[in-house]
Amino acid sequence: MTARSGGHSAAPYAGCNLGDHVGDTPDAVALNRAEVAALLGARPVWLRQVHGHTVVRLTAGSGLGGEPIEADGALTTEPGVACTVMVADCLPVLLAAPEGRGVAALHAGWRGLAGAGELGGRGIVEAGVAALCEATGCAPADLRAWLGPCIGPSAFEVGADVLAGFGVNPAESHPRFVPRAGSGEAAPRWLADLAGLAQDRLAGLGVRAAHTAGGAWCTVSEPSRFFSFRRDGRTGRQAACIWLDSCR
Repeated sequence: MTARSGGHSAAPYAGCNLGDHVGDTPDAVALNRAEVAALLGARPVWLRQVHGHTVVRLTAGSGLGGEPIEADGALTTEPGVACTVMVADCLPVLLAAPEGRGVAALHAGWRGLAGAGELGGRGIVEAGVAALCEATGCAPADLRAWLGPCIGPSAFEVGADVLAGFGVNPAESHPRFVPRAGSGEAAPRWLADLAGLAQDRLAGLGVRAAHTAGGAWCTVSEPSRFFSFRRDGRTGRQAACIWLDSCR
């Protein structure tokens, strides 16, 4: 997981902005991405993310043709290719199959996590777990999951539309949606736990809680460390990457 320190971008994207779609200087983004690739020792494949639930399978040649790959998740079973997602409040979810069989990276904003706005729909976590298990011949209980930094439960204020996206009745209590004190009855607001909602989805699929880590960092509350769209509006993107070592 990258942070915003270092890099070549000027304010408001300072310093290691990896997003090429946020208004930053293309040369600065290219330098930042090249430095990340050199540090990884693997080739990151950058996606055009659309807050959906499409997961693509990457090979050694993926992303070399010039056309961006539109998806919100990627998996690979080949070494040297880094599955990569960009975030600035959304939740990055990294998955690993046992014995180095495959890995996946997922971009989980609330829409993608809920299932692209469909009530009780199949979201990015369901799609990613299913795709990785199919590609590697393992069960969800075999996977390891890591949740990166995202907007935290004390900062993610949402309306009834977000609850509806997760099939939650606003009139009923829910552990992942806490009513915000002082919000009016005409337009009530809640504080949502994005990482907790992802943990629930993973657990519901059979991924063991003992195999799930992370999710404790808040992008909004650490401005020197993380980019945050909710906090700053015009800002950069950090990235989460996972890959198979070429020497495995």
